[in-house]
Amino acid sequence: MERIQSYFPDDLEVRSYHEPFMGGGAVFFSLEPKRGSVNDINPRLMNFYRVVRDSPEELIEVAGVCRYDKEEYYRLRSRFNTRPADPVEDAALLLYLNKTGYNGLYRVNSKGEFNVPFGRYKDPAIVHPERIMKAGRLLRDVDIRCGDFLYLLETAEAGDLCYLDPPYMPVSRTAHFTDYSEGGFTEEDQRRLRGTCVELDSRGVVFVQSNSDTELVRGLYMGTGFELVSLRTLRMISSKVSSRSKGHDLLITNSRAS
Repeated sequence: MERIQSYFPDDLEVRSYHEPFMGGGAVFFSLEPKRGSVNDINPRLMNFYRVVRDSPEELIEVAGVCRYDKEEYYRLRSRFNTRPADPVEDAALLLYLNKTGYNGLYRVNSKGEFNVPFGRYKDPAIVHPERIMKAGRLLRDVDIRCGDFLYLLETAEAGDLCYLDPPYMPVSRTAHFTDYSEGGFTEEDQRRLRGTCVELDSRGVVFVQSNSDTELVRGLYMGTGFELVSLRTLRMISSKVSSRSKGHDLLITNSRAS
């Protein structure tokens, strides 16, 4: 987080902030921007953030009755896969599955069904009321969207800041951690993202992107004039703790020229 934010301008309070791959929103909630937009292609996730913003008390109430129990987990996972019509119920189930599923993963199969198995924890805290209420306040004046990242070309203006954290390019044939949405995030999507960064730069928009440090990603951004910074990091997503190893991420940014 510290390295990522070191490339952000100092005058963040006067800039609009955009995060088109919201995910867990670690950077957004660390920065606490006052305005801008957040987006993700996962509709269940963006519904969750809308509920956190608009109905935090109801979310706390509904999620608060869910129990950490294996049988309960699979019952609620099945209920989640029916896609409940009530936005608050859907958000509460997402919160529950995130806190009690294996390794906190969000993964779907080709049918779009959530298929993460039950996680083994001592006594997981499912609901943190204070965090939910604070997150709702931080999202109050933020546009919450759900769609392709190209919306940035209609929204971001000169001087705005964008943080881009797309599903990473796999570092090996077995390291496909892009099963976050039904279609995944393809090499062609990475190329479209590169074109978006070039266009944002031409418009005077500051951006910082995180990606995997691979030959393909470096090749995409060579010749753009953007700064490429390799970061050593720990890969936390793996079926075995012993196989979680250190790797390299790549920060791609135009901020030094801004």
